[in-house]
Amino acid sequence: MKYVDLFAGCGGLSLGIERAGGELVVAVEKSDMAARTFFHNLVDDASDLHAWNQYVASPVEEQVRRGVLVRELNVLLGQDSLMDNLAAEGIDLVVGGPPCQGFSLAGRRDSEDVRNKLPWEYLEFVARTRPKAVVIENVVGMNQKFSSQDESSFVQLQLALARTEPGYTVQGVQVNAMHYGAPQHRPRLMIIAVRSDIAASKGIESTGKLWKSDFLDKLSHPLPDLAPVPTVSSADVRTVAQAISDLSPHAPRGNGPANKDYRRQMRHPEWKLRLKPGPEEHNHVPRNHAARTTERFRLYQYLAKSGLDQRIISRAAMLSESDAALYVKTQLVDAPLPALAPDGTELATSVDELCQLVQKLATKKHSQKVLGWSQPARTVVTLPDDYVHPVEPRIFTVREMARFQGFPAAFEFLGKETTGAHRRRVEVPQYSQVGNAVSPWLSLAVGNRIAALLGEKRSEGTDRP
Repeated sequence: MKYVDLFAGCGGLSLGIERAGGELVVAVEKSDMAARTFFHNLVDDASDLHAWNQYVASPVEEQVRRGVLVRELNVLLGQDSLMDNLAAEGIDLVVGGPPCQGFSLAGRRDSEDVRNKLPWEYLEFVARTRPKAVVIENVVGMNQKFSSQDESSFVQLQLALARTEPGYTVQGVQVNAMHYGAPQHRPRLMIIAVRSDIAASKGIESTGKLWKSDFLDKLSHPLPDLAPVPTVSSADVRTVAQAISDLSPHAPRGNGPANKDYRRQMRHPEWKLRLKPGPEEHNHVPRNHAARTTERFRLYQYLAKSGLDQRIISRAAMLSESDAALYVKTQLVDAPLPALAPDGTELATSVDELCQLVQKLATKKHSQKVLGWSQPARTVVTLPDDYVHPVEPRIFTVREMARFQGFPAAFEFLGKETTGAHRRRVEVPQYSQVGNAVSPWLSLAVGNRIAALLGEKRSEGTDRP
């Protein structure tokens, strides 16, 4: 199953497609940081930064030949001979996640509208290569209407793909990575399509409505022809503890059967990576925090462990000093004392001391939250400081975030770990690479479904219930 990955990022989509039997023709990614990680794991060694920079500066033809083009998609579209060669390859599948939140069918008239430019380029690539199947991934917000008259960007993009020559049968789906094996609540939108002539010959149809994934025991049947089949029941949803228990000496039941199973899955030989997993995990480097930040993390952990609202800390920052003192005291009047952090650090011995600590550490940042061991992680994002470790006073490492996504143990992220706010527009460091990626568990299910529909070699878990 020959495939092309556009807007490829670090390779989350390609990982699952590869395991489902995919054979990469070329990946296109404009960020040299994300592309370096992709290349290093799925193509060839990119550990030497000097050699990688030489690769980035090499001609477009050479990069396409080697499998990863570090340019914007329009550069490839402007190379007619390369596009002709790709069309002649007989591509089975094109996948990718072009930014589409502002997409509009009317927007094609404005070639300078960046919100429309990239998805139209994606559709142009499809029209010129005529793949058998197409997958487009994006965030759930893409399905919001901008006015009562217009359909959402998500609906309009489905219409545009259906009309793209040579024509496609299109199914919109809202899928959650935790229904496919990831220890993470991660809803996403996907458009999954098969070329119209193939759909007609195989009797593949679209429901014309958005299909939403669920756990195996809660699914309504029959599933749409183009829906990726969930693999997890509600009783078996994976958790934070299963994902990262071996990386913390303080984790509960670190060697339990379910935890061991997930670790085995992370080292499964069916992940088609260039390198094999070694004894040490890549990218597991705890962040260094200022003393005040560490103290705030311990306070968050104490509140979470005590069943108290962690938002007390941010709400106190929004009030005057006198109002904050009264509000905090009413919230903490029954707080268990002494106040101990999970690592044993004593935070306060009285309600008054605890209230003073909350006011001292108050912050307007409202998105920070401790993740619990027994639940799936919240959606992994590009900013690493939103989520706090259950027991250690720190944020999660790149590797821990990658475990929540489902990246296998041998997968190594290259480049900076993080970057300053002023560089976020141009740099894609390791944390952003993880947060931007499609969960490999989800892409595996999508790859299996496409392979089954096209009659290609199928990987595990493709039978429909």
